[in-house]
Order: sequence, then C-alpha cells, then structure tokens
Amino acid sequence: MRYLPIFLILFLILFFGDRMWAQCNGTLGDPIKKETFESGTSTFGSSLPNGVTNYSYVTGSPEDGQYTIAKTISGLNGGWIQSTANHTPNDPSGYMMVVNASNSPGIFYQTTITDLCPNTTYEFSAWIINILRNPGIKPNVKFTIENNGVDILTAPFETEDIPENTGWIRYARTFTTPPNLGIITLKMTNQNPGGGGNDLAIDDITFSACGPSLIPSIEGNATTLAQICEGSGATFHFKTDITPGVYQNPRYQWQVNTGSGFTDLPNEQMPELTVSIQNAVKGVYQYRMLAGDGNNINSPNCRIAGSPLTLTVNPLPIPLAENSGSVCIGATIQLNASGGTSYVWTGPNQFTSTEKSPAIPNATKLMEGTYTVEVKANGCTQNATTYVEVKDPIVPATNIQTATICEGKSIQLEASGGATYFWQPSAGLSDPGISNPIASPTETTTYIVKISNGACFETKQITVNVNKNATADAGADRKILTGQSINLNGKVSGDDITYYWSPSEYLDDPTKLSPVAKPTEDITYTLHAISNSGCTSAIDEVFIKVYPKVVIPNTFSPNGDNINDTWNIPAAANFPNPIVKITNRYGQLVYQSTGTFKPWDGKMNGKDLPPAVYYYTIYLNEDFKTYSGWVMLMR
Repeated sequence: MRYLPIFLILFLILFFGDRMWAQCNGTLGDPIKKETFESGTSTFGSSLPNGVTNYSYVTGSPEDGQYTIAKTISGLNGGWIQSTANHTPNDPSGYMMVVNASNSPGIFYQTTITDLCPNTTYEFSAWIINILRNPGIKPNVKFTIENNGVDILTAPFETEDIPENTGWIRYARTFTTPPNLGIITLKMTNQNPGGGGNDLAIDDITFSACGPSLIPSIEGNATTLAQICEGSGATFHFKTDITPGVYQNPRYQWQVNTGSGFTDLPNEQMPELTVSIQNAVKGVYQYRMLAGDGNNINSPNCRIAGSPLTLTVNPLPIPLAENSGSVCIGATIQLNASGGTSYVWTGPNQFTSTEKSPAIPNATKLMEGTYTVEVKANGCTQNATTYVEVKDPIVPATNIQTATICEGKSIQLEASGGATYFWQPSAGLSDPGISNPIASPTETTTYIVKISNGACFETKQITVNVNKNATADAGADRKILTGQSINLNGKVSGDDITYYWSPSEYLDDPTKLSPVAKPTEDITYTLHAISNSGCTSAIDEVFIKVYPKVVIPNTFSPNGDNINDTWNIPAAANFPNPIVKITNRYGQLVYQSTGTFKPWDGKMNGKDLPPAVYYYTIYLNEDFKTYSGWVMLMR
C-alpha cells in the first residue's frame, strides 16, 4: 500500500495527458502569442493591462480573488509549495501569474488575437500547476475560444480537477477558425470556488498555427546537424518531408538564420534546398522550411515552420607550438602545444608523438631542427612549428685560479668558453655580467662564474686573497708629572706586519705595543706599523706633556730680610691659568691669584696680616686635583 500514492500520481498524470488529445499532432508555426509575464530583477512584476483579468493585483501573497506576478512562490502563502518557480525555460529572472481563486468563477486571464486566417487550424496551450502542498479545493480551468464573442469550440475544454504535487502540466487544444473570421478571444476561468484551496500558477501561454508534420533532413547525415571547417567548401542537400493530404494547396518557403533571425531565401520554394558554400565563414547557420495552405504561406500567423537544420562552420584552431629553449647535448627537449583538443607531433630523427607536451630525453645533434604539430579542434586542423636548437657542451676556462692583492687594490678576472657570464658574489666587481670584470674586494673572496651558451652552463671559481694594509693607533695624548711613568697604549692591525716606537728614549722596550715611558720633559712618540707584504704602512703619534713636581711650602716669614719673604709655588708658573685662594681661620678670603701665578707677600689689600695659620686651595688645571692645606705666616 505504501506505493499507492506514487501509482496514483502516475495515473493522474496519464489521465491529464489524455485530456490533451486535441493538441497539435503535426508541426506548429512561430508563436503568434506567447505570454511569459516578462522578466526582471525585482521579486514581483508589474500588474497586467486593463481588460486582461477580472482579478485584482497585489504585490505579495494574493488572497481570494487576487493575483500577483512573481518569480517564485517562496515567501508567499505558507500552505503553498515554496519551491515553485516560473516555468519559462532558461529564464531564472522570468515571472509567472499566481492566482488565488475567487469564491465564484471569474475570468482570471483573457487575450485577443488578430490577423489570423479563416479555415485554419491553430493550437493554444498553457502550463498550469496546483501550488497547494496539502489536499484542498483543486483548480479546474476552463478554456474558451470566442469568434466575435461566440464560443467556437465544438466541445468544452477543461483541465478538470488538477491534483496537488503533480508539477507543471501543459494543457493544449486545437481548433479551426470559421470562414466568417472576426476577433478571436482566448479566455480562462476557474470553475471551482475559492476558499480552502484552489490556488494555481500559470505561465507560457502560447498560440500558434498548426499544420501537417514537417520532417527535415540533411542528405547523407544521420542527424539534422552538419559541420564543416572555416575556410573550406561543401555542398549540402536539405529537404523536408510533409504529411500529404492535409493541405489542399501546399506551398513552401525556405529561410536562413545567420544570427539575427530567420529571413526568406529568394526563389527557394520547393521541399528541397541545395546550399553550396565556398571559403566558409565561421558561425552557426540554420535553415528551415515554412509550409502553408495556398496564400497562407505569405502570412506569418497562418503558416507552420519545420525544425531548423543546423550547419556549423567551426573556426580553425589557433595552434601554438613552443619549446623550453635551446638545450645542451644530453639534456631533455620539452615541447608544448596548445589551441586544440588533440595533437600529432612530427620532427627530426623520425620523432612522432600524440602528446600535448612531449619530452624527448638525451638530446643529440640529430634532434636539432623544426618540429611540427597538427592541432585539431571540432574536426578542424591547423599546423604550427617550433625550432629546437641543440648546443655543444661548455668548455669553461679562467685566467687565474687564485691571486693576492693589497687592501684597496684591484685585479682583473677573466672567463671564457661561453656566450654569457654571471659572477657571484657581485660585491666588489665592476660588472658581474661580463666575462672580464675588475675585482676590488675588501675581504678575501671566492668568485664563482656561471658560463653559459643559452642552454648549457658550467661554473668556475677564482679566489682573491686580500692582504690588509697596516694601521697604527698611538692612543690619546697624555700628561704626567716629572718623575712619573706611564704605559703607552699602541694598537696596530694588518696582515704580516711589524711595529716599533720612535724615539726609543725613556722607553723600556720600543718594540712592544705598550712600553713603559718615563720622560723627563715633553715628548712626542711615533708608532710605526710596517707591512712586510708590500702593502701600505702607517704611523701615528702621541704627545706626552711632562709637568714639574708640585711643591707647596707650609711656612714663610715676610719680614723684609729677603729670606723666605713670600709664599711661592714654583710649579705654578708652568700652568697658564692656575687659581690660588687663601682664607683666614674664619673663612675670609685674604688672597687670590687668577692667571699667571703671583707669590703671596703676606698682605691683604696692601696691609700686613698678623702671624697666624692660613688655609689655601690650589687649582692648576683639569688634569690635577685641587690641592688644599695650611700655611704658617710668621713675622
């Protein structure tokens, strides 16, 4: 029993298919009327023109007696099949008409059709779907064809109840126009009331002429498609078989479509057509035959059109053949092609391959030459070529393997055996891309050169040893007191050097970097750094200032006997700006000498000071501490 619903659905589909017994069993003409409800970017489309429907338009989910123009049911009434979308093929932006039936039957769609022919068979059709998810009142659409307001159908045509979940169903009916042809009106009404259900969508309402079966064919082709290549020539014989006896006076017209619509071929009015093409231009060409009864052949609304016979002129492929470049003997030749779907290579040394990108290992001189590839696409072929050069191996050479230079000097490097050269590292080279650059390294460097002929390469190397020049640093100038000694702070650098100090006087060892110096007077020592490898030597000097020993007397007697009458500091005379201050025991300044030292005569402001102990501070310069102490003035 669980398969019963599926069986029932299949039965209903077959049942409704049987309701279409009056559809056109022959060939249809181009649509005279095709209502697809347009397309757009918005969720809802525009309302229909006045007079097309008795229902009222809403933007959103329609209630009883209302309709909307929408792309999809999604987001509308929750009781509807949400996945339902418009029916028009290949038009996701298209709209459909969504109808919620009114409580009493009403015209939900009607249209008038003019310029038809009398006594001519036509077919109208429409795609309809019951959009209810669950059982309810079912749509039952009645189609009426009126001529000047009079129904001309010989029997009523209704869809009868359309079940739920049967998808889109095409309903079609043929009819013949009367001799007294007027205005034809197509009307659609829903026979069942609204309320608990009876909701539908309709799309792709089509009205076309109907005639005998047209069966087109291409002589010698099993299908209605033919292909040739761009630039070629061919002759095709097209024909269309027509069901005999349907038209009393059948007439024909062949048409061609080169991309902008079908147009008549002059004087081609027989069931067969011969098309000869020379130097074919790429594109798609369609041929079809129109058929009509008598003068109906001249009216687009009264004739039928056979299925098109298609002739495709395929473009020639645009082939490309290339290789990875010149190769060295023994290397691999890499070919590559593009522009097609299949490839056939031929080349020197009886080479063949059907690969797109074949590789040929172990290259020899016999493999040098032109390689040709036949590129094929859509049955059309074009050739392309590429030339492969096989080069001899490199025999590399350099002018030297090692060399020694002094710091700051240069040497020319030279390599040979190839067409291009590249030296690394590039630091210190005049040009790393030539065969003979000038090298001026600051450190010992090994240069590697890549010697190439465009396909093969080898490397060689040259080491340039750099002997550092001698440098000398005798250190900062120094100051000492007579009798003191000092260590000189000499520094030297360089490769393979010797050094010494001059003069050697007062030095314990002039060949040491830090000899002990004990000069008795100002002196300049020179440090010599000699390069034994012939590179640049260097000297530097250091000056030693020797000051006399500072002796400060602690008594003097300014009594006019010319013996020890002044307080004198002999060493102060060797300093340009000494500062000497003397105060009494209360801290009162009694004497000061600034600049050239003047001995103190025991007076203050020209008056003798009483015998006492006085206190001094002596500043000689920044190299000496400030001396302080006392002195006894006696009378």
